[in-house]
This record gives sequence, structure tokens and C-alpha cells, in this order.
Amino acid sequence: MTLQDILAQPELQDKLINQAKTHGFVTAMASAPHILDPHEWLPFLWGGEEVAPFSDGEQLESYIEQVIALWNEYRPSLLSNQWQWPADCALDDEEIVTEQTRDFCEGFLQGWQLSRDDWESIMPEDSQENALLGGVLLSLSMLYDPETSMATIAEQGVEGLEQFEEIFNAVPTMLSGLTMRGVQLVEADH
Repeated sequence: MTLQDILAQPELQDKLINQAKTHGFVTAMASAPHILDPHEWLPFLWGGEEVAPFSDGEQLESYIEQVIALWNEYRPSLLSNQWQWPADCALDDEEIVTEQTRDFCEGFLQGWQLSRDDWESIMPEDSQENALLGGVLLSLSMLYDPETSMATIAEQGVEGLEQFEEIFNAVPTMLSGLTMRGVQLVEADH
């Protein structure tokens, strides 16, 4: 069963975050400087409830396997600058970005909250690295809410659509760079 198959189960409707948010959340976990135990973050995929919304253990096991497989794919790809946006994430002529891109960004930003303390301890506010962290978070925030970002950019006299294309295209490299730098800083600390 694929992640999409599991998420499509009628009994799980609205009980798990959608596929794009899951990809974003798992990317945030895979990019974290300190590896977080999946048991610490898996419950956030179903709203933080202690009890998972699955009716049978096999389904839960399959779901966890799919999520861990994503993590196992994303972590090495981030560390080798090979990570790419999930297939459904794209720019959109009408909406600036697809709904999947917004959802991915939302999932990432939610996941980032869990590793925020780790990031802030290795990239404190006055450090050079903090600009890298801030740039990644700003970029994902802009893609999550492009209308507000467009208005803000327009106020500064900048035409924004090319900006979004540049940001969208830069995110894989930025995320990989941030992940690699985070790991270097953690290793240098030990």
C-alpha cells in the first residue's frame, strides 16, 4: 500500500495530514540537525493525538513504513544536494504555486517547529548561519502564502512572479545546503 492509498482510506479521512503536508513535514524532520526519533514526531501526522487513528495495526505499520521510507529517501538526498520537490509541487500560472506546493510548505513549517530549538542553538540569531536558516524559512513562507508575499513585494516596487520562480527553483539547493551545514555544525560541536 502506498502512502496515497493509505491516506485515501475513507475511515482515515481528515484524520491524517495530506500527502503534500506529510512530504513537507518529513522533509523538515530529514533536514533537522539532530536526528529526532520518529516516535517523537509521528503523532504530529495525525494531529498530535496519543492514539493513532488507525483501525488496525497492520494499516498503522504500513503507514509508518511509508513515512520512514520517505525520511530514508530524503535525508541522504538532502545531505548530497540531490533532494528535489515532490512531483506534485510546482509553480502555477493562476495561483503562483500549486495547492500541493502550499501544503508541502505548510507541512515543512509545522515540522520545523519541532526542531526549532536545535536549529536556534546551532545557528543563533547573531550568527552568519542564521541568515541561511532565515532565508530558507522566508522562502518557504512566501511559497506557502504567495498572495501576501506578492502584495509585500509589490509595495517595494518589485514585480513578483519571477521572484517566485527563482525562489521555487532555489529551494532544493537551499534546503540541502541548510541540512549539510546543520550536520557540520553538530559534528563540529562534538
